[in-house]
Amino acid sequence: MITEKSVKELENSQAALTLTLDAASIEEAYGKRLQKYAKDLTIPGFRKGKAPASVIERKFGDQIREESTFDAMDEALREAISSLDKKDAPIVFSQPVLQDEEKLLPFKKDSDITFTVVYDIMPRFDLPQYTGLEVEVPSIEITDADIDKEIERLRDQNAIVRKKDGEAANGDIATVDYVELDENGSEIAHTERKGFTFTLGSGYNFYKIDNDIIGMKAGDEKTVTKTYTEEDNVPGYAGKTITLRIKLDTIKSRELPEVDDDLAQDIKEEYKTVADLRAGIKADFQKRADEVSKSEKENAIVKKILSSLSFPLPESMVKAELENRWRGFMRQTGLNEEQMKTFMNMQGSDENSIMEQWRPDAEEIIREQLLLDAIREKENFSVTDEELNAEAEKQLANVPESEKESYKDMIKNEMQFSKVIPYLLENNTFKEGEKKSYSEYMGL
Repeated sequence: MITEKSVKELENSQAALTLTLDAASIEEAYGKRLQKYAKDLTIPGFRKGKAPASVIERKFGDQIREESTFDAMDEALREAISSLDKKDAPIVFSQPVLQDEEKLLPFKKDSDITFTVVYDIMPRFDLPQYTGLEVEVPSIEITDADIDKEIERLRDQNAIVRKKDGEAANGDIATVDYVELDENGSEIAHTERKGFTFTLGSGYNFYKIDNDIIGMKAGDEKTVTKTYTEEDNVPGYAGKTITLRIKLDTIKSRELPEVDDDLAQDIKEEYKTVADLRAGIKADFQKRADEVSKSEKENAIVKKILSSLSFPLPESMVKAELENRWRGFMRQTGLNEEQMKTFMNMQGSDENSIMEQWRPDAEEIIREQLLLDAIREKENFSVTDEELNAEAEKQLANVPESEKESYKDMIKNEMQFSKVIPYLLENNTFKEGEKKSYSEYMGL
């Protein structure tokens, strides 16, 4: 039986729970464990289950007392935690850690036990002002230049590629063979590449040979000497001089279509004229700009509120977020653990160093989620029974009817959470800041 229970808030979103168990409960647990040993053990000189308790105690008493006392402590801890207020209870990611175990041992007969566990709790903070704020966000302007740039992209996309006679020029599509040569003019193994195709001027080739090919004709072959610097961005070649043999197999030119009504109709059936095309591009850009602007407002207001709020995050919560990101990263790469370990060793990295790079962003996202959830809880946004039941039916279509009710509180919280951002957008002011063109803002 728990005779005393106390919770003390610690730094860094932790709490210490201290419990005292009475000696009678501990001895009862000891007696039950002793009976189990007596039933299951085979002691030399006695039939199984027939050894006297005194013999078993003499041989295994300390072990039995330690096991039974820890069991009693575990049971008491589960009981105590289940009765704690939500604010004092361990978060789902955290396991209580027993403190000063060595001071408790050896356990003594007929003695109360007082022990303390430490665990992470939900961060506690007072909500700052989150309505009536003014936030500046960039203004996105769709200019004629933005539309012209998109039309050029569409022209390039609809270009006709033709085989070209004559000299290769910037913008042509070249297919080449190349190989490195040693000081004796012999080919260096593993450096040969055949039938490599790229657009001259794009720089999309390892050795950066665009300018070396310009002026060559199909069938031409040449040997060039190239010296690379850090700025050339050729991995492993900075400061090196190499000799490269290049053969130009084919050249193709790109013939861009005229900007006329035919082009407009090729791009989309409903476009009949160039004017329709320009209007359509502007409408598409405006839709994207509105979406981006909304996202900017959401990010800006959340960061504005967080700027006046500081609280420590439980390490177990951050660790869970980082591990979740790691699992997602592994799925993305398609590598198994051993392959990833080998790859990271080659890069001079490991799982922990990558997670530490992710930590600042992970912590920011956790703080944002905690802030929004605190606003949800305080505002207690209205969700009607009809709305809740409809959403529950949609989400729980494959859940047995008898279990659906247990999920409804979680679904209601999700529905309320989805109302937080719209509420913040409606109850704060957004001032237009620096005006940027669509292309500049989107990084096009």
